[in-house]
Amino acid sequence: MSTLPFRLPDDWQTGDSGRASIWYPFVGLVIGGLTWLMWMGASQILPPLVAGMLTLVVWVALTGGLHLDGLADCCDGLLASTTVERRLEIMKDPRLGAFGGIGLLLFLMLKAATLSTLTPQSGFGIILAASLARWCILPAGLLPLARPSGMGADFKAGFRNWFIAVGAIIPLALSIILGARGIISLISGLIAAALVLRLAKSRIHGVTGDVFGMTVEVVEVVSLLAFVINT
Repeated sequence: MSTLPFRLPDDWQTGDSGRASIWYPFVGLVIGGLTWLMWMGASQILPPLVAGMLTLVVWVALTGGLHLDGLADCCDGLLASTTVERRLEIMKDPRLGAFGGIGLLLFLMLKAATLSTLTPQSGFGIILAASLARWCILPAGLLPLARPSGMGADFKAGFRNWFIAVGAIIPLALSIILGARGIISLISGLIAAALVLRLAKSRIHGVTGDVFGMTVEVVEVVSLLAFVINT
């Protein structure tokens, strides 16, 4: 889930990614916290646009671009006008297509612009967005798998339904602490996740690891947008 230097256990077993998923919101809390620290420091000495861009670079570096890869693959596959089988083939193909390239560019631009618009009062939204986005992977695990192998299958093998309730504690607590904007951000993120998963269900009849990645990216952007909307 991140590029932070934590060594994998030598006895890694099938399903361990699913068993570890109860920690996903906490991982988001750490990633969001480090990203927020970068944003706070950069915004003190640099113009907003430059600070936002540098913050995005750090955010991407902390995740190794894992979820962005899923976003690009989903844009290529889910948006293609073809059969379910062909969509799954496209999503598995490591090459980047037109839809993937356009989608990736637009999401990065939108996230950078949003980060550039945050204020010191709304900056904590970065932490909520990162934690909530990773929690949204947990309910996504309840959906059927679009293919019987891959990251999604390994996740499903170890996932337990009760992880959803326990994992919700962190993003729910953050949203309450952040007040009305936090609640709006939480609701907006959940709606965004539901729409992504509904699209995946209709286009490939289930979820994959790429769908999880797209869910994270979309929820992060939508959750952040709630903190920059003028009211």
